[in-house]
Amino acid sequence: MRDKIIGFVFFLVLTGPWAFAQNAVVDSPAPAESPASAVSSEYILGVDDVLGVSVLQPDKLDVIVTVSPDGSITFPYVGTVPVKGLTMAQVQESIRAKLADGYMKYPVVSVSLKESRSKKFFVYGEVNKPGTYIMEDNMSVLRAISIAGGFTKFGSSSNVKVLRPKKNAGGYDAIKVNIKAIMAGDAKVDIPLGPDDIVVVSEGVF
Repeated sequence: MRDKIIGFVFFLVLTGPWAFAQNAVVDSPAPAESPASAVSSEYILGVDDVLGVSVLQPDKLDVIVTVSPDGSITFPYVGTVPVKGLTMAQVQESIRAKLADGYMKYPVVSVSLKESRSKKFFVYGEVNKPGTYIMEDNMSVLRAISIAGGFTKFGSSSNVKVLRPKKNAGGYDAIKVNIKAIMAGDAKVDIPLGPDDIVVVSEGVF
């Protein structure tokens, strides 16, 4: 009887949930693509952007480069590479082709965006720190004014507008922004800013 009980317990150990937990293989979900990498794949490069360029084979090489005012970068072996207006994938292929043209055999190249400095917005008028600022994710009018130090004592929350460059023509579209409504909780009024937008804060009427 004792031998039967021991045998039954041994059977449970081998076939019960403990055995399943030890032998089960759980597929880990693939890591989701980060927002930064998702944006980088279609990001259009401009002056002052910072790139990481790596040659993975045949020879390991890692370089950090900044897009110069003429829209190019300088890379070992190949010299000047125009990149302004291109995506990361296009720059990657351009460098790969240049390296393969007599410098390396079957080069594997990777290009990534380290810092976005080409996309800027401007805040002028009655703010404490008017000037040019680097565009960040989810930039809005209220956040832009905050980054620029907030209103001066003469600045009016009722006299704020965004000057947005027209896409296919010269000049700007003027968009009036109701800061009072935003501060009262109406987030829909706080429009997102785009590259080269100008936030203008005018004086109040006293």
